[in-house]
Amino acid sequence: QVQVAESGGGLVQTGGSLRVSCTVSGGIFSINIMGWYRQAPGEQRELVARAFPAGSPQYADTVNGRFTISRDNNRATLQMNSLKPEDTAVYYCHVDVTRRPLDPRKEYWGRGTQVTVSS
Repeated sequence: QVQVAESGGGLVQTGGSLRVSCTVSGGIFSINIMGWYRQAPGEQRELVARAFPAGSPQYADTVNGRFTISRDNNRATLQMNSLKPEDTAVYYCHVDVTRRPLDPRKEYWGRGTQVTVSS
């Protein structure tokens, strides 16, 4: 069974920094995409950043230049700097994996971790 475990997050003042991490475990042949989405109260879930097996990461315009995503094997970390109150949301790790060779790709989500930025 594939498991997606998140850690980090918390409460910080405007301008501060936080880090959230995600670790994937279970029967996995390869990890294709690892990324972070967020959902604020009353809003739709939106892409924050995602990292591909090769090439440059993708960032939402609202976080580009402030957030950095990195991945190492089965772990992805989102470093969040210069945080703003509008960054307040539940942050979810999303992974796109292949469980066995030639299997179709599957997506999994973490349970989410709260990030709160006070003004």
